[in-house]
Amino acid sequence: MGKTIIEKIFSEHTDDSSRVIPGETIWLKIDVRSARDFGGANVVKHLIKEYPDSEKIENVAKTFFTFDCVSPANTIPYAENQQISRVFAREEGINIYDVGQGIGTHVLIENGHIRPGMTTVGTDSHFNIMGAIGAFGQGMGDRDIAFAWKTGKVWFDVPSCVRVNLRGIPSNPDVSAKDVVLRLIREFGASGLLGKVIELYGDYIEAAGLDERITIGSMGTEMGLISIIIPPNEALEKELKEWTPGDFGIIAADSDARYEAEYTIDIGNLKPLIAAPFEPHNVHPVEDYQGVKVDSVFVGSCTGGRISDLRALAAELDNGVAKDINLRVVPATRRTIAKAIEEGVYARLFDAGATISHAACGGCASGQIGMTGAGEIQVSTGNRNFKGKQGAGETFLSSAKIAGRVAAKGTL
Repeated sequence: MGKTIIEKIFSEHTDDSSRVIPGETIWLKIDVRSARDFGGANVVKHLIKEYPDSEKIENVAKTFFTFDCVSPANTIPYAENQQISRVFAREEGINIYDVGQGIGTHVLIENGHIRPGMTTVGTDSHFNIMGAIGAFGQGMGDRDIAFAWKTGKVWFDVPSCVRVNLRGIPSNPDVSAKDVVLRLIREFGASGLLGKVIELYGDYIEAAGLDERITIGSMGTEMGLISIIIPPNEALEKELKEWTPGDFGIIAADSDARYEAEYTIDIGNLKPLIAAPFEPHNVHPVEDYQGVKVDSVFVGSCTGGRISDLRALAAELDNGVAKDINLRVVPATRRTIAKAIEEGVYARLFDAGATISHAACGGCASGQIGMTGAGEIQVSTGNRNFKGKQGAGETFLSSAKIAGRVAAKGTL
């Protein structure tokens, strides 16, 4: 019997591939283990407490700290957590991407540490974004990550896999990858495929670049999924090699792979979508909210801070930001900033009146670039709009293109 992509990855990373059957529990060897500033200090504390007299890291070359959540620290406790991680990294020889490098998952992909077919874990709930390049990624708690750092493995239940086929190419030029993933969330909700893996196919997906794949893959968490795995292809491999040299294998499901279920969703007539407060799956056409007054716009996060997002935003701002709109922009990585400067996108955003931050998570993370106040209406390219997540106001989730249009006119 053929294997799905997740079954192939798991089979290659366990000593007992015969147990790679949905519902079985296996010991999974982990290629890359990461902790961000949010949980890094606790990982260190667990390692020191649990393994005081032994070597604490199984393989330092596969182990990383990434500072992206509140970066730089805006409170003393956060600063102390980051410093604990820095000191431990120096002592143990662990790789660290410190303040300003960008969102950890993106940085690890761009620098070639994570490649198709790999297994990865981190203290980031959106670590399953690695499905965007055909890798397994999973966010875990501090204690589990400490165990992975020490042993190089974790136990994991083999998930069921469903196949989702996207039929057609959107005819509306305003539709982007964010609209496609919001369409998926509208279809399956927050728990319709709880604990499962989606393998995503279709002409749109086949043509999607890294940025689009990341946007789609980053919202698997909001659907309750283990991961959205997008099969890599030669075009993606070529794009990854532009970021970093090396070999990138192409992993694919077998032609006779068996799926728990198969769904087909037509996106040919898809319209721009928006997730209204206070749930990412509260999805509606943008036109349903036409004329709603907006106070602020945030473009960034692991879902909407890539160079393609910044280009789409800038393209809507030829006449500047509306006078009563607060537009905040946080590029996903330092390399994204460099590209935006090189292409003139950065200057266009600055001239339009945007507040532009260094590379990091931004609006999702404890006010790094500001939070919303009570009564404030915000449009965000992020992945979550739960009450209190980005402040006390009400947040709508949209694509960068729609966010730019809102920033230019002041309303939805």
